[in-house]
Parts: sequence; C-alpha cells; structure tokens
Amino acid sequence: MYRSILVPLDGSPLAEAILPEIEKLTAGAAKPRVVLIRVVPAHHIPGQDAVEWQARMIRRAEDYIEKVKQQLESKGMTVDHHVPYGDPAAKILEICELYNYDLIAMSTHGRSGLGRWLMGSVADKVVRHSRFPVLLRRTQPEDIPAMEPEAPDDDAA
Repeated sequence: MYRSILVPLDGSPLAEAILPEIEKLTAGAAKPRVVLIRVVPAHHIPGQDAVEWQARMIRRAEDYIEKVKQQLESKGMTVDHHVPYGDPAAKILEICELYNYDLIAMSTHGRSGLGRWLMGSVADKVVRHSRFPVLLRRTQPEDIPAMEPEAPDDDAA
C-alpha cells in the first residue's frame, strides 16, 4: 500500500500521538519506510547570535529525532529522518515533493476559528497545499503516548 510515510513531529507528546497509527500502518508483510521530520523554524531569540541559535536548535532537534527513531526501530520499523530549517509547513511540503513520499501522517491539535487564526496551523497548511495524501489524527490530552520524549522547545517546531 504505502512504500514511505513522512511523519512531521514538533517535539511535543501531542504530535507523537500519530505514532500508534504509524505502527498500525507498518504492520504486516509490506513494511513501509517511516521518515521522521522535525523542522526548526526560521526565527531566533533577539539578542542571540542567529547562527549559534540555529546550530543549537538543529542539534536539539536531531537529538530528539534520533531518540524517536531508535524507539520506532526497536519495534521493527525502517526509519529515516530529516531536520531542515525554515517554515514548518513549507519544509514538510518541500521534503515530500523532493522525495516523493506516499503519505504524510501527522497529529493536529484540532484548533479552529480564532485559535487557528492566531496560532496558525501547520497541519492546515499541509492539507491545503499537499498533492500527496495526508492522514490527520486529531489529538486529545488522553491520546498522549507513553513514550517519554524531550520537552518541546518554546522556540522551535
């Protein structure tokens, strides 16, 4: 069915709620390759060196993705990853186009109306602009997986 699945993560347990769905999609004889992506947003903290900030945020994102990758590999999955720098939705779409992944699977916080307008929605932008199928899982607090990820960065997505 699927040969490769792109899974955007932002470092939060709510984003990781998609991982049980990924386990279901990778069960069976034809195991698709899972590709994790953690986009480091293109902004920095005023008063800090932008290059140093970018390098530090990329290292943190790579460490986080490596932990999730190892957890999934321990369950028999084939896992790759990307840690680009830029606008999260744009980078997710760009990477999907570049590598021609079969599916984008991600969690959404389920904001609507004013909350989405104020906060923006990476999932909404991906769905609106992707030419690839997108599997969205609306996440509730009780859906948080048992995995113990690193706390998300306030300044990274």
